[in-house]
Amino acid sequence: MEKFSRVEVITGISKITALQSALGKFHISGMTVYQVLGCGVQHGTQEFEVESKKDIQLLPKEVVMIVLPTSEVEDLIEFLKKELYTGHIGDGKIFVSDVTNIVRVRTGEEGMDALISGEK
Repeated sequence: MEKFSRVEVITGISKITALQSALGKFHISGMTVYQVLGCGVQHGTQEFEVESKKDIQLLPKEVVMIVLPTSEVEDLIEFLKKELYTGHIGDGKIFVSDVTNIVRVRTGEEGMDALISGEK
């Protein structure tokens, strides 16, 4: 049975439209996008702020979740790193985790069959 991974990309709201288009070029056929509030190690500090903050400020972000065969994850990560990179605070984070199964509720298909389009 093929192994699958979930890739979650946290990035700024301004990058989401370009990222969606870019993922289409990478042949990603499905994704889930949701809005969140959060901060990284800079505690929500904007790059132009000179002094470091001690209080945490939650900033609006987008999370893109993609499930794909584990064999394709490294290529996707390299692609995402290039696509999201600006060199500035807030470029984002990428999290990868194992997926033990995928089930399409409507048809009962599992694994890769649940990810690809098809009718039953």
